[in-house]
Amino acid sequence: MDFRNGKELLELCGQTSLSISQIMKQREMELQEITEQETDRKMAKSLDIMRVSAKEPLGNEISSIGGLIGGEAKKLDKLRAEGKSLCGATMSKAMTYSMAVLEVNASMGVIVAAPTAGSSGVLPGVLLALQEELGLSDEKVMDALYTAGAVGYLLMRNASVAGAQAGCQAEVGSASAMAAAAAVEIMGGTPEQALSAATGALSNLLGLVCDPIGGLVENPCQNRNSIGAANALLNAEQALAGIEQLIPFDEMVQVMYRVGRSLPFELRESALGGCAAAPTACGMSCMSEKR
Repeated sequence: MDFRNGKELLELCGQTSLSISQIMKQREMELQEITEQETDRKMAKSLDIMRVSAKEPLGNEISSIGGLIGGEAKKLDKLRAEGKSLCGATMSKAMTYSMAVLEVNASMGVIVAAPTAGSSGVLPGVLLALQEELGLSDEKVMDALYTAGAVGYLLMRNASVAGAQAGCQAEVGSASAMAAAAAVEIMGGTPEQALSAATGALSNLLGLVCDPIGGLVENPCQNRNSIGAANALLNAEQALAGIEQLIPFDEMVQVMYRVGRSLPFELRESALGGCAAAPTACGMSCMSEKR
C-alpha cells in the first residue's frame, strides 16, 4: 500500500476501491508491522491531544513564553457565543480552535505537530469544528486524520514542510492542504476531490513568507493558522461542488517547493524580514527579550 506521489495514491484508490484514509491506515500497519487496533489507538491519542489543546485556552487564558499572544482564541469564542460572528459557526469555531492551539504551543504545552508546531492549529481547528457542527464520531474524525496524514507525507517526501526551507507556505500551506483533503473525505467526497482541495489550498497560500516576530512562533503565526483553517474549508467546499483545479496535485507540490526555495533567506524563518522587520515588531521583540 505504499505510494510516492498523488498519482500513485489515486491509482491505489482506484484499484482497491478504498478511500485515502483506508489506504493510509493500511500503509501504516504494514510499515510499522502493527495491528489495526494499535494504529487506531495511536491516532486516537493524537486526536485527544488535539482536542485538549484546542479547548484549554478557551477556559483558562494562556500567555505565551514571549508574551506576544494569549487570549485571542477566548475573544473569538466570546464573539461567537454572543451571536456576533460574521463567519458562521463552522468557520468561526475552526478559526477559534486553530488560534487556541497556537497559544498552547507558544506556552510550551503539548500539541500535535500537523505537520509542524507552527502550523499545528489548522488541522484540529477544521476537524473539531466539523465534528461539533455535524455531530461526527471520533472514528469519523480519525479517518480524516489518516487522509490528512497521507497528504502531509507526500508534501514531506516531495517538497518540504519547514518554514526555514520554504517559508510559511510550507508550514501553514501544507497544514491547510492536509485539512482541506480531510474535510472532503468527511463530507463524502472522492479521493480525486480530496487532492483537488489540497491543491487549491496550496495554490492560495503560494508565496506566504515565514517572518516570526522576534524569532518566536507566536505572531503572525497564530493569525496565519486561522487563515489556513478558513482556506481549507473554502477549498473543500469548492472541490465538493465539482470545481476542479487546472494544475494536478503533484505539480502544485513542486511549484510550492520551487517558490519556497526562491524566497530570500530573510523571508524563511530568519526573523530578519517581513513582519519581523517592521519597526514596531522590532520594539516588541526587544520588550519580549527583557521580560
